[in-house]
Amino acid sequence: MTATPPGTNLLGRETSPYLLQHKDNPVHWMPWGPEAFARARAENKPVLLSVGYAACHWCHVMAHESFENPAIAARMNELFVNIKVDREERPDVDHIYQSALALLGQQGGWPLTMFLTADAEPFWGGTYFPPAPRYGRGGFPDVLRGVAESYAEEPDKVTRNVSALKAALESQAENRAAGAIDPSMLDQIASRLAREVDPVHGGIGSAPKFPQMPLFELLWRAWQRTGQAPYREAVVNTLANMAQGGIYDHLGGGFARYSVDERWLAPHFEKMLYDNAALVDLMTLVWQDTRDPLLEARIRETVGWVQREMIAEGGGFAATLDADSEGEEGRFYVWSETEIDRLLGPDAGFFKQVYDVTPHGNWEGTTILNRLGRLELAEPEAEARLAANRETLLRARAKRVRPGWDDKVLADWNGQMSAALVHAGLALDEPEWIDAAGRAFAFVRDRMNDGGNRLHHSWRAGQLRTPGMLDDYAGMARAALALHEATGDPAALDQARDWTAVLDAHFWDAAAGGYFFTADDAEGLIVRTKSAYDNATPNGNGTMLAVLATLFHRTGEDAYRERAEAVAAAFSGELTRNFFPLTTFLNAVEFLHTPTQVVIVGPPKAPETEALRRAVLDRSLPNRILTLLPPGADLPAGHPAQGKGMKEGRATAYVCTGTTCSAPVTSPADLGGALPRRQP
Repeated sequence: MTATPPGTNLLGRETSPYLLQHKDNPVHWMPWGPEAFARARAENKPVLLSVGYAACHWCHVMAHESFENPAIAARMNELFVNIKVDREERPDVDHIYQSALALLGQQGGWPLTMFLTADAEPFWGGTYFPPAPRYGRGGFPDVLRGVAESYAEEPDKVTRNVSALKAALESQAENRAAGAIDPSMLDQIASRLAREVDPVHGGIGSAPKFPQMPLFELLWRAWQRTGQAPYREAVVNTLANMAQGGIYDHLGGGFARYSVDERWLAPHFEKMLYDNAALVDLMTLVWQDTRDPLLEARIRETVGWVQREMIAEGGGFAATLDADSEGEEGRFYVWSETEIDRLLGPDAGFFKQVYDVTPHGNWEGTTILNRLGRLELAEPEAEARLAANRETLLRARAKRVRPGWDDKVLADWNGQMSAALVHAGLALDEPEWIDAAGRAFAFVRDRMNDGGNRLHHSWRAGQLRTPGMLDDYAGMARAALALHEATGDPAALDQARDWTAVLDAHFWDAAAGGYFFTADDAEGLIVRTKSAYDNATPNGNGTMLAVLATLFHRTGEDAYRERAEAVAAAFSGELTRNFFPLTTFLNAVEFLHTPTQVVIVGPPKAPETEALRRAVLDRSLPNRILTLLPPGADLPAGHPAQGKGMKEGRATAYVCTGTTCSAPVTSPADLGGALPRRQP
């Protein structure tokens, strides 16, 4: 028997804001764990698994319609053992059952509603179910009754579904190797992906549209390799439409998770830390080439939002802001013409023309502020006037009921945002951004571990949850290397090495190559997943491929290069199946093959040294490895610039590709000429 008596909602003892949102439901929710499955076995009931997250609009809708409904809750309690999971806290669980739903031929997403055996094996599922039939979906009470009857009366059918799904999940976890990847394949893949880009509004395909920044980074890299303008245009146009669309919060900064329309006008209003990290990273890379003032403004505003609204206790970055407030999606963010007129007075007409404010609105009778009518910024005087107007509206908006804030700190997402802030801080010469990244990094390193180098995935209210997964170690190692490049702190490099050693010891698949998503001593789930596919966040194997390549060039240790090549080979066969979700991996493959190593030898902080450093940081170089070397120090044995020093007592730079380096250069102009250039 289980330790807790039935008839109890057990979520009140959790720390996840999403789980706590459901602690007062009449549903007898249990958290994921052995106690729940033991109860299912003891009571001979199937399990209803519900997965969502705190900022999810449709999760709130299903909660209000069904989980707060006493009659529906009673049916859930009668027929099932009910488990509630925060997908951000347990991405390992979410990934397995999202994959199972896809294998059933259904579109995934949240809320995820899966039906499992008492051994956690899936046999059927869906996403959102309405309380009565609509949207072409069965009513949830009827679904509950039908699933329970099938489980009780058709055990053979359930067994067949379980067997087929489990076999397919195990097959998905088997990577396909096909030897080394020919770098020329990257151009073929870029050409194919570019055909999926909306030439008018940017983004991939039609509605709904997601940012998909690793894919657009791949196209940006293709532009830099080939000089073919369509690649550049696809990226620049996509970023401009997003930056001026309603998916961007024009008052407070930051981007929503995705747009429900093809124009980027109407978002689901939740803001996720990881999306904004990816957007800051790519906008920075593109701005280094274009110097577009729109991108600079959006970088600065988004970083401002992170610093103002997303710092959790201790300096870590919080996870999300909700889509809903006062029970309505977007209520915090939308406006009426009457409000704009009242608040802006004589300036209202000008502001309304720029920001698409009309009497009837552009979304459900209200207005989502956007500037899609003109993608370029206005003249400086007009922009200053608009900035004052926005500040007035922002002050007024601050008096509204705010959306929910999920302040849990996730190691992988913190790694992504820390690295993005370092990259942007270096490019735009904002040392405070690098300091903020360092504080978040230190929080995860010092507060989210087991007393050594084993990370935990989630922290909130002083409590750690879930042992660290591949993405946690990969994201944080990437952040460590970014901080090492920015500060030269050897401890950051050592930390990246230590976390990589943990992955090699506990996550590496010695038989088939690649890193598993979970450690060998983690909770045993029905399948131990392994993939190079991106999901909502960049894939850990792809991220680690770039980390390993960087470690090789930083340390000169061949073991890192060999491991990087093994990761690339382990998933090379996936390119023949589906390369669309492999873009983080493919970007890292290019980095592995063609890094741009720049070594600057000179007194730290000296004007000549800084001028050379600025010449590098001002260029869009996605494969950059920049090393500042004080006079008298040396590089690892085997580094192509090993043994090289200053020329005629002046700060000197070397640009190295493969095993060869450029002649020494001492002027920023000459250094700019030695850096890689686009093909004509």
